[in-house]
Amino acid sequence: MSPQELDQTLQALPLRAGVYVPEDLLEDWFAPGTGMNPVSSEALDAAEAYGKRFECEFKYYPERMEGVFWKWVPAI
Repeated sequence: MSPQELDQTLQALPLRAGVYVPEDLLEDWFAPGTGMNPVSSEALDAAEAYGKRFECEFKYYPERMEGVFWKWVPAI
């Protein structure tokens, strides 16, 4: 998957579904050259801002070594 494919995926993402991105891709896509292990704060901040462009939440899970984008579900 490329960043452009991720754009399309997040646009079409239904509520309550998530997209899981390994930490090496987070680093490559959102803050290349900033180092890894742990993932840089620059990459995580950029991923969060990117998700907001598609009305998605973002959270990084270090124990799983991945970040997750998902569409927020409004309170019912």
